[in-house]
Amino acid sequence: MNVLEIQKSSDHSIETSLDMQSQIKDLHLHDCSVEIEQLGIDISTTFKEKSILPGVILINSGAFFGMLSRRRFLELMSRPYGPELFLKRSIKMLYESAQHDVLVLPGHMQIAEAIHQALLRSPELLYEPIVVQAAAESYFLLEVHHLLLAHSQVHELTIKLLNEQTEAKLIQTEKMASLGEMVAGIAHELLNPVNFIWGNIGYLQNYINDILQILSAYEKKYPQLIPEIAELKEELEFDFLIQDLPQIVSSIKMGSERLKKIISALRNFSHVDEAVQRPGDIHECLDNTLLILGSRIRNFVEVVKNYGDLPLINCYAGQLSQVFTNLIGNAVDALSEQIDSSSESNWKPCIEISTSLLKREISGSSTTQWVAIAIHDNGPGIPAELQSRIFETFFTTKPIGKGTGLGLAISRQIIVEKHGGHLNLASNSTDGTTFEVLLPLARC
Repeated sequence: MNVLEIQKSSDHSIETSLDMQSQIKDLHLHDCSVEIEQLGIDISTTFKEKSILPGVILINSGAFFGMLSRRRFLELMSRPYGPELFLKRSIKMLYESAQHDVLVLPGHMQIAEAIHQALLRSPELLYEPIVVQAAAESYFLLEVHHLLLAHSQVHELTIKLLNEQTEAKLIQTEKMASLGEMVAGIAHELLNPVNFIWGNIGYLQNYINDILQILSAYEKKYPQLIPEIAELKEELEFDFLIQDLPQIVSSIKMGSERLKKIISALRNFSHVDEAVQRPGDIHECLDNTLLILGSRIRNFVEVVKNYGDLPLINCYAGQLSQVFTNLIGNAVDALSEQIDSSSESNWKPCIEISTSLLKREISGSSTTQWVAIAIHDNGPGIPAELQSRIFETFFTTKPIGKGTGLGLAISRQIIVEKHGGHLNLASNSTDGTTFEVLLPLARC
């Protein structure tokens, strides 16, 4: 008799290594197969020798034929004249007498789906073993008891993870609120001296021009200088000073103007906890984001802005700035990795930001007019197997110690839940990655 039993775990306890992605092939499985032309007495002997065996896999010339459970076998043996009828006849006759629907599930099926399929069976079949197809011609038996234990453990893990994620989200929300308050306070403190510099730079420029005009008039009236003054002018490089001083003042003016913009961007970005939508300028949000990310972009990535004509829309400007920071920051990281690994000398990293108004019918939405913001990079693209996961909370492709994740879960939440919009992805290795933000058009 060709009977082989392999138990994939040494006892009835469920494995402790299960996780939410575990499959039924990871559970306690039995492998016991018999040819249908063998006699019923062979199965009886097998069940006596293997007391924990829930059933046997029936094969016909090496191919799967069906399954006979211990429970069904004992029912047949308890019938009048059951042993005389079945033990000395072929197993095929046993199977035909006890024939019922056999549940066959692929080994890669996750535990939650498997328990759902098992519970869909009729009540009389509820505790029948499940046939697990691990490979093309490889079949095992799974007891419902072990499946229920596994499902209970996965359920506990799910609740634990949800609690951890909820706690982490609350901590992150509190941190962001505290950070927003701190940034707003710092920006306010910086704004006072910057306004002082900016407010006086015009007067300084006028005063310097007046002084230079007086000096020029003196030189015209008294072209012949005494030796001490001529020597001092040469020592101080007076001619260069006269030319450079206005440029220095102009540079200070440009620097203070940029500093004012940065502070304004920080103040807008710090309003991530704003409770009421206000009229917002999408282009200003984008420009503020580029300003904040300037140190990461400058002299590294070419930024192309194709801005359309957009009206002001009601939005949470600070939260949108957070979304744009995540999307553009991820694009910069992808391009940085591409530079490190690319051997193409003519490839230049580029981020293209396009805005427009468009009409689009989207299922489940009554809105047809949208403000569209597309952020495209010419990087390596996102692998297809990761595209379905990038919006998961805490999912990241970044190495340990570099950032806290991709930020796409919170970005989608801000766009979808807070603004009633959509966040779409298109990515491949040829064209790079494009994130499209759609915001319903609500004119102010």
